[in-house]
Amino acid sequence: MEIIEADSTSLTQHSIEHELRTLGVARNMRLMTHSSLSSFGHVEGGAATIVRALMNIVGPEGLLLFPSFNHGDTFGPDFSQPFDPHTTKTTNGAIPDAFWRMPGVRRSLDPTHAFAAWGADAERYVAQHHRTLTMGAQSPLGLLLADGGSCLLLGVDYDRNTFHHVVETVTGAPCLGKRCEAYPVQLPNARIVAGRTWGWRNGVCPITDMNRYGRIMHARDLDRRSIIGECHATLFALRDCLTVVSELLRDGLDDIPPCTRCPIRPRTMSATVESDWDEDTQQPRADSTCWTY
Repeated sequence: MEIIEADSTSLTQHSIEHELRTLGVARNMRLMTHSSLSSFGHVEGGAATIVRALMNIVGPEGLLLFPSFNHGDTFGPDFSQPFDPHTTKTTNGAIPDAFWRMPGVRRSLDPTHAFAAWGADAERYVAQHHRTLTMGAQSPLGLLLADGGSCLLLGVDYDRNTFHHVVETVTGAPCLGKRCEAYPVQLPNARIVAGRTWGWRNGVCPITDMNRYGRIMHARDLDRRSIIGECHATLFALRDCLTVVSELLRDGLDDIPPCTRCPIRPRTMSATVESDWDEDTQQPRADSTCWTY
């Protein structure tokens, strides 16, 4: 029988947990994670090992939040294929795709930008996502901010940090549409509904999308960084990111104008519909179909 020795550079669940704890990930933490499996090098057990390491550290009284977005890729040119929270894979990579399939994980019903949550209050984080703004104050990531949550970047940089879209939304950035695109969603009872999501912008934000605020976070000593195997990891508090990004959107950066002077607006496409968002009540209108499921 051939004996193959384990690769000494392989990362195990134990070694990953050790490095994450050293970085500052702790018991009972409420944590959003963006990740790249390939950035680690070889991981014994692959993506599931990294998920289990995070679950083991924060524990069931903590909370893990991952993106499980499909970015509109699931629907097909004629919108004949609905988003099914129980079967539709995420385009966010192997680690989030392993996470949302784990026992006890709950997934929201936003048709393009569903979040997956595990741990304390996981159901509360995702249950009303289809009835609010995709990245608003009551979205899963907005609730994480209110609960004092943090964000962990594993092998990706700040340009992949979804939280800056929450900052854009709560500060009123005019480039993001409010519940003005509609896509089919399949419910557990097989009913198909028209789920609402945001209208993505028709251009690139020169501040958030271009990763210009990460250096400011680091210069102000607002993040912690380490290397896990080959993976560059960054940990920061959402409230600190809120402070930095809202400041830049308000005042501009270098030769970049403030958000109020930017010409970028929501895109118009075949999925575009009239928004059902009521600015006065800060919730969908009473006649919105979201109240029926």
